[in-house]
Amino acid sequence: MAQIRTVAGKVYPRSHDSFSFYIDEASPVGPEQPETVQNFVSVFGTVAKKLMRKWLATQTMNFSSQLAAGIRYFDLRISTKPRDPDNELYFAHGLFSAKVNEGLEEISAFLADHGKEVVFLDFNHFYGMQKCHHEKLVQMLKDTFGSKMCPAIFAHEVSLQYLWEKDYQVLVFYHSPVALEVPFLWPGQMMPAPWANTTDPEKLIQFLQTSITEKRKKGSFFISQVVLTPKASTVVKGVTSGLRETITER
Repeated sequence: MAQIRTVAGKVYPRSHDSFSFYIDEASPVGPEQPETVQNFVSVFGTVAKKLMRKWLATQTMNFSSQLAAGIRYFDLRISTKPRDPDNELYFAHGLFSAKVNEGLEEISAFLADHGKEVVFLDFNHFYGMQKCHHEKLVQMLKDTFGSKMCPAIFAHEVSLQYLWEKDYQVLVFYHSPVALEVPFLWPGQMMPAPWANTTDPEKLIQFLQTSITEKRKKGSFFISQVVLTPKASTVVKGVTSGLRETITER
């Protein structure tokens, strides 16, 4: 879990690796994974993927359930799939998850039923994507959300009142130079997300307190990531127990 804080001081709940409620154990390993992981899976196959899933699934609820629970910011990581005949785009976290268009349609359906709700979509990692794939994703966003997307403006101008007056319900942040070419894509640097990268709750709290004190860069949004991150040694020690039992429940 994390939260996004707007320039106006509004706070919105955020989910980490938002799509990873579903991990496809039958899928190939994601292109972002190191050679050691690729080799591990090539040797141990399905058993390796079942173990990986325990560490890759960071959510238990789908998009609709997350929205119903109050989540309004989604952390999205997109990948092409090797040897995919349909050349689809997928959510990915080590292994592949759902198709991107399916997730976006789920969010769009919620917005259609809740005209004053606003969501933040942060596309912050892209794997195996070329220019044509970015063009496909941009078109997918246009087709799904259309005029609901707020064009990139100065962050201090964004308020709920402004969004309601304009009938905007979606802010899309895009961590790629492509954002400079498309009016409705907000550049990734407008959404700084300092990361503690620790398994120690006390160090995490100290990091959050420091980052909040330093505050966000003027003219941008700001994320507080309340996330404990397992190290390689953490995974090795709890390889069969998984993320929830080893870190989250602790």
